[in-house]
Amino acid sequence: MGLRILVVDDEPEILEMIRDALEVEGYHVDLAQSGPEAEAKARLAPDLILLDVMMPGVNGFEVCRAIRKTVLCPIVFLSARDAEADRVHGLALGGDDYLVKPFGIAELRARVHAHLRRERRARPAAALGVLRFGALWLSVPRHVVEVRGENVPLTPREFDILALLALHPGQVFSKEQIYDRIWGLDARGESSTVTEHIKKIRSKLAILDPDSRYIATLWGVGYRWDAARED
Repeated sequence: MGLRILVVDDEPEILEMIRDALEVEGYHVDLAQSGPEAEAKARLAPDLILLDVMMPGVNGFEVCRAIRKTVLCPIVFLSARDAEADRVHGLALGGDDYLVKPFGIAELRARVHAHLRRERRARPAAALGVLRFGALWLSVPRHVVEVRGENVPLTPREFDILALLALHPGQVFSKEQIYDRIWGLDARGESSTVTEHIKKIRSKLAILDPDSRYIATLWGVGYRWDAARED
């Protein structure tokens, strides 16, 4: 069976069009026509989710917020709304891409292929827990980060934040998402502490590699790991 893609849209014609286009490519396609149905089928561990924004009841943004804590696969929003504020909001919630309707089948397939290709490249190294980004080397099992062969003295929280970002290169995480992942949903602190931790991580990395930028800030959205991984 091919990779599994979940397509969520309240319009049956669009669902059928996308399913036909993707099944021809060898993908297994699951369909959902509502937010609650999408949340249920997201438990099937899809490799990618195409998620319509403008659905009645529970909309796509609300679905993304609900499932992003447990679903790590790429989420591509589909929407007829092209406002920058909507695109920024979608990325802040944990979306990876935003495709505006009406879109061509060729572009849809290209976006799907690109996101799945990026995920496949990340899996072998992520499975081993060892990643290299230029001068930076990260071992998840050993909780070690080195830059130019020198150990970076990170606290446990700092290491966990760096590892979260590095294991999902290109994906944008909001402060709230990082806080929930690292501190836990029951924590009683404030997400603003993430900003301070990011500053300390950057400062420690800059001592050994002042010219490289590993963590990018998307103002009003969140943070993203920007360094290119080496195989």
